Amino acid sequence: MKIPRILLVDDEVAFANNVLKLLSKRGYDVIAVNDGESAIRTLGEKEFDVVILDMKMPGMDGIATLKEIKEKEPLVEVVILTGHGTVESGIEGMQLGAFDFVMKPANIADLHEKVCQAYQRKLIEEERIKQQESGR
Repeated sequence: MKIPRILLVDDEVAFANNVLKLLSKRGYDVIAVNDGESAIRTLGEKEFDVVILDMKMPGMDGIATLKEIKEKEPLVEVVILTGHGTVESGIEGMQLGAFDFVMKPANIADLHEKVCQAYQRKLIEEERIKQQESGR
């Protein structure tokens, strides 16, 4: 069975390291970066199944990063991390192609559930494309 590969993007280093450890213990292959530019660069170097993306980051924010991810890697599913008591940025992210969002501080069980669902959707979409291509 394939191990899901996750790219975690959050400028809060302690939070990112904590989530990385918790998701790794659940069997995920996780790499953490701390800004949007690093996320785009890392996506160009390695394959990922799901991106966990913080919305509020200095420099390239979550929305700009999401747009570039979906342009370059449309099959990669994105779970938005949004904080500060707002859901608007999470909803905006979903309108731009994100799978779903989780409010910060994120409950690891909720985040794990969203990542599982996002990964399953990616697998289904990959299979659908494969079947379309073999049916031609």
